[in-house]
Amino acid sequence: MISRPVTMWKTLPIAQRRMILLLLAAIGLANIAQPYPDLAPLQHGPTIALIMATPWLLRRWPLSTSAVACIWLFLLLHTLGARWIYSYVPYDDWARAVSGHDISSFFGTTRNGYDRLVHFSFGALLTLPVAEFARRHGGLSWGWSLTFAFAAIGLGSALYEIFEWLLTIMAAGETADYYNGQQGDVWDAQKDMAAAQVGSGLALIALLRLRG
Repeated sequence: MISRPVTMWKTLPIAQRRMILLLLAAIGLANIAQPYPDLAPLQHGPTIALIMATPWLLRRWPLSTSAVACIWLFLLLHTLGARWIYSYVPYDDWARAVSGHDISSFFGTTRNGYDRLVHFSFGALLTLPVAEFARRHGGLSWGWSLTFAFAAIGLGSALYEIFEWLLTIMAAGETADYYNGQQGDVWDAQKDMAAAQVGSGLALIALLRLRG
């Protein structure tokens, strides 16, 4: 029983194995002195489950190391945000420590925007893996695979926002508000979806230029 997962692990390119191990290490570091321990399992649990399934998934549906790297970068951004449940990522403190100025003042915002960055990255970084999957395993042409990827990013964003809405209905008190990261913005879901589509659109332009 143990030999099969080991065999699947060994079939992965070494670069992909290293990315998986680095992501696991990042999750471990993100949970040292965890500031929101009650929400940490909800934030990190799905990522750990995906990592555990990755050797089987990549053996069943192989992807290039470039595509896997895009997914890896997105999950690293998520892991960083998950430590502070997104709404409290202290990027202004980091910026002041480095430059003496904070990012929020530069852009004239009061809202923590890290979650918006990750939604944008969802579109920008996952368009290539989805397109590659559609081309390799769905038999689509390059053009149609990019179209499919753009549409899939929109669907994925919408399904995630619906999940957050359902969580708000089922979860009690502050738990749902903390997890959702709405920060009082009634248009938060629409802006998140728009950020993902903008990211995907820019990725499409870049991929078409590289292809051309």
